[in-house]
Amino acid sequence: MHYPWWYVPFLTSPMLIALIAVIHVYVSMYAVGGGLFLAVETAYAYRSTNSRYLAYLKEHTWFFILVTVVFGAITGVGIWWTIGLASPLATEALIHIFVFGWAMEYVFFVLEIVSAFIFFYFWGRLPPRTHQTIGWIYGISAWLSLVLITGITAFMLNPGTWIERQDFWVGFFNPQFLPQTIARTGGALLLASLYVYLHAAFYRADDPELRGLISTRSTRPGLLGAVLVTVGGVWWYLALPASAQAALAAASALNILMVIIFAATIVVFAMLYFGPYRNPEWITPGFALLLFTFGLAAIGAGEFVREAVRKPFIVYGVVLSSQILPEEVERFRSVGYLESGLWTRALVAERFPGALGGGGTIDEAALLALPESDRLEAGRVLFFNACNDCHSVADGYSSVAELMRGWTPEMIRSVVEHPERAQFFMPPFAGMPEEVDLLTEYLVSIARPYPPGLQIPGGG
Repeated sequence: MHYPWWYVPFLTSPMLIALIAVIHVYVSMYAVGGGLFLAVETAYAYRSTNSRYLAYLKEHTWFFILVTVVFGAITGVGIWWTIGLASPLATEALIHIFVFGWAMEYVFFVLEIVSAFIFFYFWGRLPPRTHQTIGWIYGISAWLSLVLITGITAFMLNPGTWIERQDFWVGFFNPQFLPQTIARTGGALLLASLYVYLHAAFYRADDPELRGLISTRSTRPGLLGAVLVTVGGVWWYLALPASAQAALAAASALNILMVIIFAATIVVFAMLYFGPYRNPEWITPGFALLLFTFGLAAIGAGEFVREAVRKPFIVYGVVLSSQILPEEVERFRSVGYLESGLWTRALVAERFPGALGGGGTIDEAALLALPESDRLEAGRVLFFNACNDCHSVADGYSSVAELMRGWTPEMIRSVVEHPERAQFFMPPFAGMPEEVDLLTEYLVSIARPYPPGLQIPGGG
């Protein structure tokens, strides 16, 4: 059974997920890298008996908690809310497949929250060794949360042999697990450096020696992180399924984003090394903001590319981007897309009762005999169920009205009938021939004409 569709005007629901998810990644990666940074640096400050550096680390911990625990929790809830509405079948599949993994992740998440608050609110009231231990409990818990989430999200891109074996650990340790874990760990360390350096640039410390120490030590995780991002990114590409590599090669926008990822990573590495690492006095707000922007560009572009290359799937090989299972396609083509869904069947019964045959099933031929306005409405229902997850209607992201500009009805019908032949990263249409006619009629009604004044030689 397919779920009801959720329409997000102009932006489309997948782009809304991407927007919230990228913002959350900016915070969640800092939660991991920043936690490890605080654990290491607090131990260093205690070991070197540097009370001024300890005082700074306490100030940064307050900033860290506000960003990661407070804002991070809001964006985390936002992700679950949007994926539950936009991709309910994929969300259901991932919960069922990895229920044990989610349970482990929630345990580590609770450990993160508790240890973070103890680490900050008991600062100065715990023995140094105990305080350091709490910091390490947070840092390790946060990194293990990253590992668990990465195993699940990596599965979405390449499940490996899970489809044949249906085993939790086979699915978790998929071909994308190690490269994405390396890349995300690197991203977490990189973002930690950028957040710390940005915070330090605005931190009022009159002691040049302290500012230099903060500057130098805050850049070390970033240098390592940039290397890990590069290594993990190359391995990520090599571990892609063939169709994902083809989708990446076929999309010019994704190629541009790939260039941005590696160029921005190199720029950040160079700025960190030749800037604050070699010249600690370069701790100015302007330089810190520029460095932070380049880091966000690299991480954000990487997340967008990772999401985009899964087409024609949401969960590779498991859930199609049209929100149905691959094994359901042939059945839907034999009984009808509208008939196969609880919600679509109820909608037809309510709005087009004349299209119901004996036994309350939908008579596809009767749908074609409906008045034109009703046929267009039925085609619109098919569009929002089969196409809405990737396309807006007339205006917005990947608008079908613009994509079909100037197409003939025959061209439109050909693509509706076999979209996977027009573009290999589109899912097959899972409906009967009559439903192909209904969707074609609707798309013809919204397709835009050639731009005025455009002359097509030999085009008539």
